[in-house]
Amino acid sequence: MSVAAKICGLSTEAAVTTAVAGGAAYLGFVFYPPSPRAVTPAKAARLCAAVPSGIARVGLFVDADDDTIGAVLAEAPINILQFHGRESPSRVADARLRFARPVMKAVAIAAPEDVLGAARYEEVADMLLFDAKPPRRPDALPGGNGLAFDWALIAGRSWRREWMLSGGLTVELLPEAVRISGAASVDVSSGVESHPGEKDLDKIRAFLAAARALG
Repeated sequence: MSVAAKICGLSTEAAVTTAVAGGAAYLGFVFYPPSPRAVTPAKAARLCAAVPSGIARVGLFVDADDDTIGAVLAEAPINILQFHGRESPSRVADARLRFARPVMKAVAIAAPEDVLGAARYEEVADMLLFDAKPPRRPDALPGGNGLAFDWALIAGRSWRREWMLSGGLTVELLPEAVRISGAASVDVSSGVESHPGEKDLDKIRAFLAAARALG
């Protein structure tokens, strides 16, 4: 069985079309203005217009309030909310109920205690996403920094929710990352870009082909 892949930070029709054609299971759209990958609700709606049913459209938010999320959902057909900030378990539970959407909670990993902390979200989130902790600098984004963490930290663990591996993945690193972590789903953004926010269509194709070949 192949590994399910999410291409995140999509902002052009060409990148969306390439991801769909390559077999992406999830398409990620960033609604966090500081990110070079950010899109408006109207643009996301246009990009989603031709996406076939069966491919999940994921909206990435960072500590967003209800009005911000609601404004996106009023325009863009987002299936899954991805929370990539410091949202508490109670915030995840509340948003899941309020917006009637599954929630994927990103958990920043750098040490064993971070993995233990992820358990707080198992009862409230529909899916977990393990990402590398951002670097300690003022301009660092919550994700999409091209950094990997030690995959052995999550290896061999049993989670009550589906989970996805993220953080610094590239087509070259993918086989080893999946082998060590045991991931059945993976997420990539910077690893399929030529510049921050600029997706490379050939890299998208290669990454998805590699994911299909694993299992």
